[in-house]
Amino acid sequence: MIQDERIRFLNDSSVQNGKYVLYWMQASQRTLYNHALEYAVQQANDRKKPLVVFFGITEAFPEANERHYYFMLEGLKEVKDSLEERKTKMVVRLQSPEKGVKELAEDADLVITDRGYLIIQKMWRHHAGKNIDCPLIQVESDVIVPVEEAERKEAYSAGTFRPKISKKLNMYLLPISEHAPKLSSMDFDLESFEIADIDAAISNLKLERSVHKSRHFHGGLKQAQKHLDDFISNKLDKYADLRNDPTTEYLSQMSPYLHFGQISPLYIALKVLSISSPGAESYLEELIVRRELSMNFVFYNPDYANYSCLPDWAKKTLSEHRNDAREFVYSKEDWEEAKTHDPYWNAAQREMMITGKMHGYMRMYWGKKILEWSRSPEDAFEIALYLNNKYEIDGRDPNGYAGVAWCFGKHDRAWQERPVFGKTRYMNANGLRRKFDADAYVEKIEKLK
Repeated sequence: MIQDERIRFLNDSSVQNGKYVLYWMQASQRTLYNHALEYAVQQANDRKKPLVVFFGITEAFPEANERHYYFMLEGLKEVKDSLEERKTKMVVRLQSPEKGVKELAEDADLVITDRGYLIIQKMWRHHAGKNIDCPLIQVESDVIVPVEEAERKEAYSAGTFRPKISKKLNMYLLPISEHAPKLSSMDFDLESFEIADIDAAISNLKLERSVHKSRHFHGGLKQAQKHLDDFISNKLDKYADLRNDPTTEYLSQMSPYLHFGQISPLYIALKVLSISSPGAESYLEELIVRRELSMNFVFYNPDYANYSCLPDWAKKTLSEHRNDAREFVYSKEDWEEAKTHDPYWNAAQREMMITGKMHGYMRMYWGKKILEWSRSPEDAFEIALYLNNKYEIDGRDPNGYAGVAWCFGKHDRAWQERPVFGKTRYMNANGLRRKFDADAYVEKIEKLK
């Protein structure tokens, strides 16, 4: 079932008599549990036209590098193969998406697209809506509750957001059916960038190459399902108790796959809800409330990537303490090379650099220490976001922007006043050692290659 609330017309153009219906896939890079794809199949079948799927690769996505593109292409190769099994042609173009879709839309009845929340993603869709001659219809598929249905303005915190989104869950926690296109589009002669050989494809892209692909995480739905099945079978029951212990492996590892739309949050939620587990409530809090709070944040706050996004109380208290003496002050290069005095912080940075993913609890400590040991809170914010976006596979993501901002007071409340931190939440190494064997975490990271 695809609810009307997920569907939005991005222009008022009339349906054309074209050769096909076009699905512009960009955010939802999957064939399973993809509302936009299923809506496009429905439209194609209703109009007795074949379906063509388009994906645009821009080499200039802000702050993206070889690590991100490799993970994405691993998933896209799987998508292309899956579509071909459904007799649907996938066209990949090496051009900015809003330009590629304009060209392909010239022969389309109408265009369906999915939804993104970052400024660049909204700009692509806005530009395309203004410049194509047929309807552009957006179908939201990467959240469980459509962002404007969950809340009509920027939420202050999880506490204010939770009751509002919770009221809507029964309406949207519903399975969707998969339908096959009735007509094949495989015979269309449409130029496409070859992605069958990912190494060759990567070599043909003009990318920032200082960060290489992860050997620890590989892209695609099959990999995502493998992690998810392992999590539900072996980890979910103890998730609430062990999720904050980075010496164990009790996380779902879904964030990189969710970032690229390689797996559906609805699919994950329904799988978790299909069993009885003491960890389900805690996990769904992260998957739904916390994750969709981050979508709310970047959708309604255009300053999400800037220090100015913080609440007034946080900016005020950090400004009042900007001249406090700092026990240590590190440069951007020191941070990036993990050259601090703190073995726990260094281990967290190395985990991110090596694997492309830092444990969630260490990510909070990591951000708090950058705030404490940088020259100013503004410098700290910039450094944390730079490192997060460069090394995390799921960098440049609403969750990442919200997570960095949280370390500086976003979506949080005032706490006891301290030097440097002011009234923002404080974390220290003793807190780590009370929660888990922090030295064992360091040893674990030292073994990574």
